[in-house]
Amino acid sequence: MKADHIRNIAIIAHVDHGKTTLVDELLQQSGTFRDNQVVAERVMDSMDLEREKGITIKAKNTAINWKDYTINIVDTPGHADFGAEVERVMKMVDGVLLLTDAVSGPQAQTRWVLRKALGHGLKTICVVNKIDRDTARPEWVHDKVLELFLELGADEDQFNAPFLYGSAKMGFADRTLEGPRKDMNDLFETVVERVPPPVIEEAPFRMLVSNIDWDEYVGRMAIGRILSGDVKQGDQINVLRKDGSKQKAKIIKLKQFAGLQTNDVTSATAGDIAGLAGFDEVDIGDTLALAEDAEPLPFVEIDPATVQMEFSVNDGPLAGRDGKKVTSREIRARLERETQSNISISVHDTEESTRFLVNARGSMQIAVLLETMRREGYEVLVSRPTVLFREIEGKRCEPYEQIWVEVPEEHLGTVMENLSKRLGKITNIEHHSAGVTVSAEIPTRGLIGFESDLVTLTSGNGVMSHMFSEYRPYSGELVTRQTGTLVSMENGTAMAYALDMLQARGSLFISPGDKVYAGQVVGENPRRDDLPVNPTKAKHLDNMRSSGADKAILLTPPINFSIERAIEYIANDELVEVTPNHLRFRKRILDANDRRKATKRAKDIAAATA
Repeated sequence: MKADHIRNIAIIAHVDHGKTTLVDELLQQSGTFRDNQVVAERVMDSMDLEREKGITIKAKNTAINWKDYTINIVDTPGHADFGAEVERVMKMVDGVLLLTDAVSGPQAQTRWVLRKALGHGLKTICVVNKIDRDTARPEWVHDKVLELFLELGADEDQFNAPFLYGSAKMGFADRTLEGPRKDMNDLFETVVERVPPPVIEEAPFRMLVSNIDWDEYVGRMAIGRILSGDVKQGDQINVLRKDGSKQKAKIIKLKQFAGLQTNDVTSATAGDIAGLAGFDEVDIGDTLALAEDAEPLPFVEIDPATVQMEFSVNDGPLAGRDGKKVTSREIRARLERETQSNISISVHDTEESTRFLVNARGSMQIAVLLETMRREGYEVLVSRPTVLFREIEGKRCEPYEQIWVEVPEEHLGTVMENLSKRLGKITNIEHHSAGVTVSAEIPTRGLIGFESDLVTLTSGNGVMSHMFSEYRPYSGELVTRQTGTLVSMENGTAMAYALDMLQARGSLFISPGDKVYAGQVVGENPRRDDLPVNPTKAKHLDNMRSSGADKAILLTPPINFSIERAIEYIANDELVEVTPNHLRFRKRILDANDRRKATKRAKDIAAATA
């Protein structure tokens, strides 16, 4: 196919604004699926975690044929923690569909992804989605998007981007708000008219690696847009690594995207988005070139990692009973593999061979990695996320985020109070038909655990979004957890009789029959202090006390934690034990006497330096 009949676009938006549903509909209406073919909703969200969480985590490619055109589409994540997935695909496309919810309007990630797209000079098409909803306000959203264009310094052509109004769920997109609401033809036509064909360089084969895939037969596959020349199966090419080194490689497999499948091909040419295999090593950001003296292609800089967590070997009494991959070598290799396909994560060794430091953009990103690892059979201990400080002009500085919180009117006071406790500074409050949108600046430290608090405070009706702002001077002490814990003194099996007595002292994290050990956190204590307890205590029976003489035991169900909530809940002296079937909280130091000595030493050191 000639390059002038190719269009390469990315769909960008804030989380849950309908990107993946829109791709579903474009695939359906372009004839990619047979009329009688049964297709799952959100077919592009192919990972189990994506379907469970209802969000896109990894950027993915597809291609549809409409009339005489091939439209290559990249579906991108909308959550800020997965922003690197968006950043790296910008080099593969010539235009973007900016999708905005007709109710909530532009959000944090809308602003962030649009800024990246405008900075790359990409052609923009604006789609106001979900106009079929009762609370939709498309005219207001239209104006808000234009304000965003002005704020981000869009040029005249970008500011005059065409707007379409539609509903991905109902299967229509029209050039006018009063359109026929029948199909997506207006959107297909606008993509062909607005987005230019790929620019072809007159030079031998060159391609920037923008994504990595895995093929069970040939290993790692480098995915990107071919900028010049063509490449054939069997060609000898050069891999120009980001670190300046060079390697030779022979292309043993080529693939291109077609709907939800990938097709093996024998050659690919400039303008195509293709996958190439045959490399010992290849990473995102490397340049593939036919000529040995070719110039490496520039790779987009990504926003910095702002949080760090410890990953370590599970050394608890129950280690190895659940997972199969438990050694430091296996954990280190898995983390290294993650860094090869996720450029916003980095792994650093420590003086202890069993402990590693992992830097990332946010706790959601780490939680997804942990959930993936536990499903693969790993056991690991992880700490609470801590922010990455920097020394700037002699001052200790910390990362700050811009946060937007949308809440019902009746919850505004409690949410603002919570933000204030987390050192958030309110910058704007906007009342509208859907509730109230609160804008604030907050240290990244203050964001850790806030999303879970928001769900509780608003009974699940609050929505937040955030993006990295800048490093500022350290803003002082911050305490987010106001409770202590119930810590087991014994190893054994939790007994209903003991838990019945313990539930009067706080909320429990365990059930009767669960295995517990000394130093494990088995519940929450409303006071700030940790309370030693014995959840394994059994009821002693004698001639005077029979098993049926007392009242029936009624236990409140234990609190269940997701991984993300768990790592945000724990204190700095605690760890989460993550195994394929269990999440346990524990103290870093399991022995109670050793814990007391460590606490006393810390107090003495603090007093000496005060």
